[in-house]
Amino acid sequence: MKKSKEINYRKLTRNNVWVGLVALFAAVCIHVVLLLATSILLTYIVESKIQSEIDSIHGMVAIYENSVVPKEELYALLDKKGREYFITDGEGKVLHSKGQIEAFDSSNSISWQSFNDNVTYYSNSNIGFIKSGVGDGMVINLLDIFKEVRAKSADVDFNLRSDEPMVTMPIWQDTLLSDGETHFYAKASVVITVKDALIWFVSYLVITVLIAIVILLLVIAAIVNHIRNRRTLAVLFGDPVTGGKNMNWFVYYGNRIIRKKKNRDRKYAVVSIELVKYNLYCVCHSMSAGEELLRNINDCLTKNILKKELCARVSSAEFVLLLKYTDEARIQKRVSHIISQLEALSEEHKFGFQAGITVVDPTKTGEVLKNGHIRMDIKKEFNYAKAAAGALSVTDESGVALLDDKMIEEQRWIDTVCEKQQSALDNEEFVVYYQPKYDPRTDKLTGAEALIRWQSPEFGFVPPGRIIPIFEQNGFITQIDHYMIRHVARDQKKWLDEGKSCVPVSVNVSRAHFAEDDLADQICALVDEEKAPHELIEIELTESAFFDDKKAMLAAIAKLKNYGFAVSMDDFGSGYSSLNSLKDMPLDVLKLDAEFFRGDGGDGRAQIVVSEAIRLAKNLNMRTVAEGVEVKEQVDFLAKEGCDMIQGYYYAKPMPADEFVTRI
Repeated sequence: MKKSKEINYRKLTRNNVWVGLVALFAAVCIHVVLLLATSILLTYIVESKIQSEIDSIHGMVAIYENSVVPKEELYALLDKKGREYFITDGEGKVLHSKGQIEAFDSSNSISWQSFNDNVTYYSNSNIGFIKSGVGDGMVINLLDIFKEVRAKSADVDFNLRSDEPMVTMPIWQDTLLSDGETHFYAKASVVITVKDALIWFVSYLVITVLIAIVILLLVIAAIVNHIRNRRTLAVLFGDPVTGGKNMNWFVYYGNRIIRKKKNRDRKYAVVSIELVKYNLYCVCHSMSAGEELLRNINDCLTKNILKKELCARVSSAEFVLLLKYTDEARIQKRVSHIISQLEALSEEHKFGFQAGITVVDPTKTGEVLKNGHIRMDIKKEFNYAKAAAGALSVTDESGVALLDDKMIEEQRWIDTVCEKQQSALDNEEFVVYYQPKYDPRTDKLTGAEALIRWQSPEFGFVPPGRIIPIFEQNGFITQIDHYMIRHVARDQKKWLDEGKSCVPVSVNVSRAHFAEDDLADQICALVDEEKAPHELIEIELTESAFFDDKKAMLAAIAKLKNYGFAVSMDDFGSGYSSLNSLKDMPLDVLKLDAEFFRGDGGDGRAQIVVSEAIRLAKNLNMRTVAEGVEVKEQVDFLAKEGCDMIQGYYYAKPMPADEFVTRI
C-alpha cells in the first residue's frame, strides 16, 4: 500500500513535458504527410492532364494511319485539331508540319508509362520533368512544379477566368508508325489553370490551418495539464492553514533526499517541533487567532532552513524539519536558536516549544541497495524525533531533546511487539497468571485476578508493563481481552470438571471495548463457548473507562449483570471523579487503588480515606478489594475496617495456573 502510494506521488510529480514533445512531433509528422498528400493531388492533376493530351495524340495517329483519303485532305483534317505536329520519313525528312516545330528538342528524351513500345517522349521544358530510365514512366519533378505554382499563385488575379493558364508544360510524343520508318511527332501542352492552382492552394491552406490548430490545441492541452497537475499537487502537498507544505509532501521529498545514492554519505536531522498548549491558546483567543499563529510559526521556520532542507506542518501545532547535520552540538544549538525566534513571535504571550531531534545516517540506519540507493523511511525517523520530544512533555517549558540509545531501543521494542503480537496470539504465547484474593479475617481464598504474561520463545518472560501500554496504544488490547476471557473461562471449566472448588476470577476489559454496542454479548458468547458458569467470571473495568460514554457504559454493565456476571471498578481513587461514578454505576465490587497503602505520611490521613471508602461501598451494597497490600499491619487494619478481600504480595504474587490450582 505504501509503495503504491509513493508510485502515485511519483507519477504526479514527474515532469511530463516529453509527452507534449512526442505529441508535437507526431503532429509535425502528420503535417508532412498531409503536405505530401497535397503534392499527390497536384501530381494527379498534372498526370490526368498529360494522359488526356496523350489520348488525343493517339487519336490523331490512328486517323493518320487508318485514313484512306488523300494526304492533302488528311493533313487538313489533322490541322483542324489545333495541335502542333510534324511527320518525318525514315531519313528524317519532314513530310508535313504544323506550328513551331523548331521548339522540339530530340536530345531530352524522357519516358512515360506506355504499353506501346513504338512511342517515345521528349521534353524541352525546364519545368515539370526530368529524364528517367526506360520503364520508369515519366517522372514529374514535383518540387519544381510546386515552386512554380506557388510562386504564380501568389500573384494570381482572382478576377481572371478559372480556365486561365498559369503554368504550361510542353511534351513531344514521337510515335513510330507501323511501316517502321515514318515518325509522327505531336506536341502535348499540359496547362495548369487558375482553377487547378486554386484547388491545390486551398487544399494546402486548409491542411496547414488544421495542423496549426491541432498543434495549438496540443500546446494548450499540455499547458492546461501542467497547470492542473500543479493545482493537484498544491492540494495534495499543501497545508490549507499555513499555506506551506504538509506531511505528505515532507515524507515524499524527504525520502527522495535521504534515499539518493549521492546523499548516502551525508547525515540529516529530523526535528519535531510542537507548540505547547496550542489548544488552550485557541480557547483563550479564537481559532482564527490560532491559525494566524500557525502561519507565523511556519514563516519563521521556513526562513530558518537552507536550500534542500524541508519544513512542513504535521498536525495541529506540530511541525517537522529535515536539516543538514554536522555534529550533535551544532544541531542542538541551531534548533535552540530557532526555538528562541519562535518564542519571540509575540511580546504579549510566552510560548513554549518542545523539539525532538533524531539523526539520520543512511549508511547505518538504512539498507544500501545494489543500485547504491538507500532503503529507509523518513516517517519512521520522524516518529523517533517525536519520541524524543515526548521526553519533554512533563513540562510546559521550551526544550530540545536528542534521541538517545535508550529511546531508540524503546522504539525498536515497540515496533517488535507490534510486528509479533498477532503471531504470539495465534501461537498462544500469552500466558494467564492468577493473583489470589484472600479474606483478611479468615485468610481464606475468595477470588483471584487474571493477569497476562508473555512467554516469548525469542525474548523469554515478558512482564505486562512491557506490552500492555503498547497494546492499548495500537488497539490490539481488545484481542487480548477476548483471549484472557476465553482462557480464564476454559480454566474454570477444567477445574470444575476436576472437582475443584473454584472462586470468581476477575478479568480486565479495556475501555476501548466500550465503543462496541455488543460488548456484553461478546463476553457472554466467549464464556458460553467454554461452558463456564457466568458467576465465576468477574468483569473488571478501570476507573478511567467511566469517563467515556457513560450511557454506553451503563447499558453494558446492566446487560453484563443481567447475564450473571459480576462487575467491578479497578483502581478506585486514582481518578478525580470516582464518587460521581459510584453514584451512577450499579457495581458489585470496588477495588481500592494500591497507592492508598504506600506510605501514610505519619498522620493517618490515608487510613481515614480507606476506612470511609469501605464504609461507602458497604452502604452501596458493594464488596471491597484492597490491592497492593504488602505488610501485616495493613492486613490487620483492613480486616478491622471490614474489607472483604485483599490482593497483594502479603498473601501471594501472581502465579501460573498450575500453581494457582493447588490453592483452590
